Amino acid sequence: MAPMASSTATFLSTLASSTATASLNTTSGGSSGKVVRFLPASPAESSRRRLAMLPPPRAAVSGTEKASAAADKDKEERVVQVHSSEEFDAALEAAKNRLVVVEFAASHSARSSQIYPTMVQLSRTCGDVDFLLVMGDESEATRALCRREGVTQVPHFTFYKGAEKVHEEEGIGPEQLAGDVLYYGDSHQAVVQLHSRGDVEALIDEHRGEAGKLVVLDVGLKHCGPCVKVYPTVVKLSRTMAETTVFARMNGDENDSCMEFLRDMDVVEVPTFLFIRDGKIAGRYIGSGKGELVGEILRYQGVRVTY
Repeated sequence: MAPMASSTATFLSTLASSTATASLNTTSGGSSGKVVRFLPASPAESSRRRLAMLPPPRAAVSGTEKASAAADKDKEERVVQVHSSEEFDAALEAAKNRLVVVEFAASHSARSSQIYPTMVQLSRTCGDVDFLLVMGDESEATRALCRREGVTQVPHFTFYKGAEKVHEEEGIGPEQLAGDVLYYGDSHQAVVQLHSRGDVEALIDEHRGEAGKLVVLDVGLKHCGPCVKVYPTVVKLSRTMAETTVFARMNGDENDSCMEFLRDMDVVEVPTFLFIRDGKIAGRYIGSGKGELVGEILRYQGVRVTY
């Protein structure tokens, strides 16, 4: 991959300080603010943009301060900016089966500026996820990439695994972005990831008998908003209830084996939570209500719950 034209830290500073008018057509997005559509910039506007993006003068610093700043910068820059389709494809290929989160942004989009610090923070805490940044109005190459990926508004987030698109959203806030990364990241040790009927049967067999724990199986689909919404609660509960309960997850549309399991379990709505005790399904909860889910888990743990 070619070197980055400018650091993500410089980019963030540019977004925060830029007040020039974008060569993009902005349309009202109702309560969610403005969205930005890509249009070619005029030569005069391109010149003004370059001037607007020049960094401000900085005070001189000592060698020690420079080394410290460089170390801090390295910590931040797990968000990699790509400048062409070739760089983009190479990054997806290098990631293999890791989750790749891509933000498609624009230099004068206020909402891109607002959500970008969340990308940086997530990149620091999610070491098993790759984060990419595409500035849609940077060049004709990035505009072509946006067209190829079907991006017409920014900020736009796309999630890839194995170089295949698994999810995309636009106009979301920090909390939802973090939830999406958590849901599609697929490597939360406290939640057992199940990918086939055989995985489910092995987990159930492991917890048969009096010494076995309650198994809570979260059954969902890849493109399911309520499934994404409730998943952070599942992760938290899996940590706080680890001594008595095992939490597992299966996406029914992952493969034929998973879909067959859903049919056999009569799962017709998602998310569905199956409560399994000693090899048998003791009950189920359908929905994404956090309080209701906790109440049902406690009930099947033998705790008396009064509604």
